[in-house]
Amino acid sequence: MLPGTETLGVAAPVLLVLLRILQGIAVGGEWSGSVLLSMEWGDQRRRGLMASLPQIGVPIGLILGTGAMTAIALSAGDAFTAWAWRIPFLLSLVLVAIGLWVRIQVMETPLFAEVVQKAEVAKVPVAEVIRRHPKEIVLSALLRCSEQMPFYIFTSFALTFIHDELGMAQGLALGAVTAAAVLELFTIPAAGHLGDRIGGRKVYAAGSLLVAVIAFPYFALLTTEVAVVVFLAVVVAQIPHAIQYGPQASLIAESFPTRLRYGGAGIGYQLASVIAGGPAPLLATWLLHDYGWWAIAVAMMVSSVLTLTAVALLPDRSRADITKDESYA
Repeated sequence: MLPGTETLGVAAPVLLVLLRILQGIAVGGEWSGSVLLSMEWGDQRRRGLMASLPQIGVPIGLILGTGAMTAIALSAGDAFTAWAWRIPFLLSLVLVAIGLWVRIQVMETPLFAEVVQKAEVAKVPVAEVIRRHPKEIVLSALLRCSEQMPFYIFTSFALTFIHDELGMAQGLALGAVTAAAVLELFTIPAAGHLGDRIGGRKVYAAGSLLVAVIAFPYFALLTTEVAVVVFLAVVVAQIPHAIQYGPQASLIAESFPTRLRYGGAGIGYQLASVIAGGPAPLLATWLLHDYGWWAIAVAMMVSSVLTLTAVALLPDRSRADITKDESYA
């Protein structure tokens, strides 16, 4: 509901940035909380699957967001750019209310309740986790490079590339991203479950390697400008993301002891948004303008190298008893 520069002048973008910062703080608390509640309340032998369940919130959000925007754009006509684009954002208040109600109903997990009972709650958890586990925080962020960067290229940047660069219908791109999100509803928990069976690191490494493998073919298929080929390329490209996103939550969360898990997992996870996810569309736009799509493919391959390195260096605790904090010493 923020007025534009015509009304507020330079205050409009300043306020927008401040609101986005507040949103970032909120997201930082949301992800850690949802993942840890699911993982720590669930069967510890199925940590990958349980922690992957909150992750399907991303494809659900894509489905709801692109679906609502498409429906309103088709029905509102010229009013869409004037004011109707705000409707999906306002409707999301319903989801916020539901999420808040769910959080209030859920008790603290048994693992954290034990920490409270033993009076071992960290007084300044953020400072302590940075001091005690800097390696795990950095590796958690690098772990997400080949998941975060390509994801924003496959979704937000792809919409612009398909419409503006290839001159194809915006509806085609939106439909493809929506179909990819529907596919991820099933592939994300499947990858989390597979991680419990054969090891989360193996599954994650396979997903990261696939990102490097499909980087060049992805853009080559898009540039054919054949609608069916473009649609399938966008959908299939999300599979490597799902393979990583499924076991990712447990891989990051179990890298930190219970008393510091919330802060450590949250910092590591969100740091990737700063170094990989957020800059991805801007980086892709610059590379496309100055060098061509092949440079974006190379950048995706580099992100895979960073992730595979982090996977190799991050301690494997997929079979460890995360209830015993002394194992993190």
